[in-house]
Amino acid sequence: MSDLHTEANRPPGKLPETLPRTLIRSARRHPFRFAMADLRTPGLRFGSALTRAVFLARRLKPLWQGQRMVGILLPPSVPGALVNWAALLSGKIPVNLNYTASEPVLASCAQQCGLQTVVTARAFLDRVKIQAPGKAIFLEELAERPRLGEKLKALWMAWALPAAALERRLSEGNQTSLDDLATVIFSSGSTGDPKGVMLTHSNIASNIEQVNCVFAFTGQDRILGILPFFHSFGFTATLALPAVLGVGAVYHPNPLDAAAIGSLVRRHRATFLLATPTFLQTYLRRCSPEDFASLRFVVVGAEKLPEHLAVSFEDTFGIQPMEGYGCTECAPVVAANAGSPRGNKRGTVGRPLPGVSVRIVDPETRQPLPVGQPGLLLVRGPNVMKGYLGQSDKTAEVLRDGWYTTGDVAALDKDGFLTLTDRLSRFSKMGGEMVPHLHVEERLHQLIAATEQVLVVTGVPDGKKGERLVVLHTLPQDKLQECLQRLPEADLPNLWKPRPNQFFPIEAIPLLGTGKLDLRRVRALAQQLSADP
Repeated sequence: MSDLHTEANRPPGKLPETLPRTLIRSARRHPFRFAMADLRTPGLRFGSALTRAVFLARRLKPLWQGQRMVGILLPPSVPGALVNWAALLSGKIPVNLNYTASEPVLASCAQQCGLQTVVTARAFLDRVKIQAPGKAIFLEELAERPRLGEKLKALWMAWALPAAALERRLSEGNQTSLDDLATVIFSSGSTGDPKGVMLTHSNIASNIEQVNCVFAFTGQDRILGILPFFHSFGFTATLALPAVLGVGAVYHPNPLDAAAIGSLVRRHRATFLLATPTFLQTYLRRCSPEDFASLRFVVVGAEKLPEHLAVSFEDTFGIQPMEGYGCTECAPVVAANAGSPRGNKRGTVGRPLPGVSVRIVDPETRQPLPVGQPGLLLVRGPNVMKGYLGQSDKTAEVLRDGWYTTGDVAALDKDGFLTLTDRLSRFSKMGGEMVPHLHVEERLHQLIAATEQVLVVTGVPDGKKGERLVVLHTLPQDKLQECLQRLPEADLPNLWKPRPNQFFPIEAIPLLGTGKLDLRRVRALAQQLSADP
């Protein structure tokens, strides 16, 4: 039945095309439509964007000679988008590197992909204080002093050559197919070492069609692009989707720069905001209702959206943030709440997208579970990755008969809405019982009426019970005392209540560059700060 569901709900229309082919078609179909902007580039139309991407591709061609994958180390911005476009038009596989990671991690990612060159910018490297792995190609030098002949040649190629001929001219004669890799996205590493997720043109193009079936983008829509391109949501939703559907994108490199983001949304009348709960908390404090007046959709992912935050955001800005769910291995969107009342259920992450099947199974036996019972979430669909780069053993662990094992615990209700409970990695086995960290976190936040995340729960080894709970927090002393005093009355089993001596202050809640909790860092801090009772 699940296979039939995936086939029956495949997005309508013809088979998707490769990303460079749809990019060319969108630009030529809508040459004067707004394509992208950032603080330094007030506005670029699709026609100009295609010409500039062709210009960059021609300059990069000798520098990329013989390379299958090419590194890009740039923030979400007009230049960052154009370099990615140039790579796709050139038949290359762009690998956007995580500039919030350590240099050893960057070096490992570059080595796994066999990267020889990395396109970056001197000013950007100075700001993030890292060194590009491999040979750096600096954007400042790459784009400087364009000659009139070069510009005219780029203009002629962008508009006069047939799409297939343009691709051949830029890609050393190679022809990209739907089954070829479009990009490699390294997993965030929130719970383990990053792995290179191989996403094909078919994966990403299918996911864009699936998302479009839910949100029905129009030529007037403009997406706020604040997620980095090294993140799968950033690559698919704010880089590839606008190019494929002819939708505008407004970029900014710092998702916590609320003043600049509010100004950009207001100035360019952005209609779609994809964010995390952490980002919404910042906008709630620092943006005015007028800033977000143009928004049609606010979709939140990466972490659970607290009810109090959803209510506060809607009260302030007049638009309800809706939860969605995805993972890098699914290109990335799996489920989302839609704008209509019947397509939206608060507290859930929505229904699976058209063409996506989900299955809730027992984590140990992998037998399907009844409706409403939480279990391990499996996903199947055309958007599921090809596998992990160079790691067939890890691929086999998570891909079985086309089903991807997410590692998330979820329940499916009778109306088809998914509710995420937690990740398997965010449970502690204590006295033979599975204790969910997220549930404990929510109750502790409720005790002190916190409107933003000020504590995080994790588990550390314990000689008596196998594990014990540790709470890392940023609370002032009076709030900590209030929490501890009210802890006995919390609606939690006694086993789930952290001991008062297992609350430890930290300067800030550890986050990844994508806004998600850095669970590896959380556990390391907990083990460092906690002592055996």
